[in-house]
Amino acid sequence: MGNAALLMRALGHEVVGSDTGVYPPMSDHLRQAGITLLEGWNAERLAKLKPDLVVVGNVASRGHPEVEWLLESSQSYVSLPELLRTHLLNARRNVVIAGTHGKTTTSCLAAVLLRANQVEPGWLIGGVPRDLPDSSSPGKKEGIFVIEGDEYDTAFFDKRSKFIQYLPRILAINNIEFDHADIFRDLDDVIRTFAHGLRVVPRHGFIVANGDDITVATLVKQVTWCPVIRVGVGLDNDAVLANFQENATGSSFDIYWKKKLWGRVKWSLPGLFNARNAAVAAVSAGLALNPQDPTVLKLDALNSFQGVMRRQQILINQTALKVVEDFGHHPTALALTLDSLRTRYPQHTLIACFEPRSNTAARKVMQEAFRDALAKADAVYLAPAHRAEKLGTDSFDTMGVVAQLKALGRKAYASSSSDDLLLHLLADVKKDVRPRCVVFFSNGSFGGIIPRFTQEFPQS
Repeated sequence: MGNAALLMRALGHEVVGSDTGVYPPMSDHLRQAGITLLEGWNAERLAKLKPDLVVVGNVASRGHPEVEWLLESSQSYVSLPELLRTHLLNARRNVVIAGTHGKTTTSCLAAVLLRANQVEPGWLIGGVPRDLPDSSSPGKKEGIFVIEGDEYDTAFFDKRSKFIQYLPRILAINNIEFDHADIFRDLDDVIRTFAHGLRVVPRHGFIVANGDDITVATLVKQVTWCPVIRVGVGLDNDAVLANFQENATGSSFDIYWKKKLWGRVKWSLPGLFNARNAAVAAVSAGLALNPQDPTVLKLDALNSFQGVMRRQQILINQTALKVVEDFGHHPTALALTLDSLRTRYPQHTLIACFEPRSNTAARKVMQEAFRDALAKADAVYLAPAHRAEKLGTDSFDTMGVVAQLKALGRKAYASSSSDDLLLHLLADVKKDVRPRCVVFFSNGSFGGIIPRFTQEFPQS
């Protein structure tokens, strides 16, 4: 919502927003852009403002005082995706990056590549990019706009996935797995919403699909109305990712287009999954730039790409201690990152700290998958599940997972709080003389313990 507010202000609109607890840096960023912030929610105040349009965020539901006023008044209101569609995306050529994993990194990659090729794209990134001047930019009218295609629902009055409204000229689907257990029943339910997304791609557009993901590959077989471009390590893909190698300093790989070398990449990002993100981004950006020949897009910017804050971000890089922060909150994401760290630092004790915080991770629905992913580490520290008191017996059972991990021969600890986890983690890391790699997984703040941990190990 903050980045959308900045986009609307950049387009010349007067913007006022209400919320509780708007903190820096976003609060400072909004005020510097000339956006008025109102603390809390007040229906009478909203009525006096007489806005032309009210944008209802996804966290606002029935019982919200301003929502209740909206429903009883003649005031016009829209969801965030509808605002973007009617006030921005309708005047752009949109590259929509969708999939269960990697949306933020892949969107950032596509925007960075287009900027490096002097295209002046617009973008909306759901994170803090390290290679772009900001998380959002409107770009040129009728130009290319890169946006994350979130499958989560839209608003209390619109339960469609957000990406349905994003008017994709190019829709990239990187992978599909079951997630968001609070709104989807099962994997079939998730597949259904992606199938709806496919149907809004125009005939002169493109669908860029991960050809190595069985679910994605099966889904796009139904597409007859526009070209489908497949990307992956399989030689039958249109764009092929080849010769992937990884070591302690980074990874390298080749991207081929129609069996011809497009570019060689050597960068600092970990894992084959990030290399695939790069290939999907390159194809999507390349097709947006030139539908007949995407290889006119130069790939040099990939070599210096730094990534997105909190996505496998290295916080401490000492010989005997590596500390990594990752936004991971799905079993597959945890497993892939741990595999990559094991490859990078084979001599290090691998320590995984996990906060079950998302609406899915905090539940039992994927508990066994999380256990299997975390078992790739040598030691595991679990924070209490988020909102455990509200979820009751459906809450992630940290004690049960710890018992199972110990049975598998792993060191494991279930903490009573984030502070308790920090206390035990610091004690264990400091007394261990072997090289260690500590990774924190959370899509929240992890109780603020990550900077407190890193402060205990000052870097020279």
